[in-house]
Amino acid sequence: MITVSDKAKERILQLKKEEGREENDNIRVSVKGGGCSGLKYDLNFDATVVDSDQVFEDKGIKILVDRKSLLYLAGTILEFSDGLNGKGFQFVNPNASRTCGCGESFSV
Repeated sequence: MITVSDKAKERILQLKKEEGREENDNIRVSVKGGGCSGLKYDLNFDATVVDSDQVFEDKGIKILVDRKSLLYLAGTILEFSDGLNGKGFQFVNPNASRTCGCGESFSV
């Protein structure tokens, strides 16, 4: 399961409104090859749910994850920071053995 912090929820709802997204636009989280540490996170809006997706809901936010990515993301918390040390979505991933300095890529 992937959970969403309160700040991440607020930012997702704000982005949906700013971008004129529909109610059925969910958050899709996936893992792709690349980045400094070998794997990188991909986060976007997606209204299409396919059979191979796992669907989670936390704090009213639906999250879509493909089966392959779920192996890397189980137990992850989606955070949002707007502080001085960086702004944006961050992943607190208990499966990552190493992350890069920017937090956008990881390895297991």
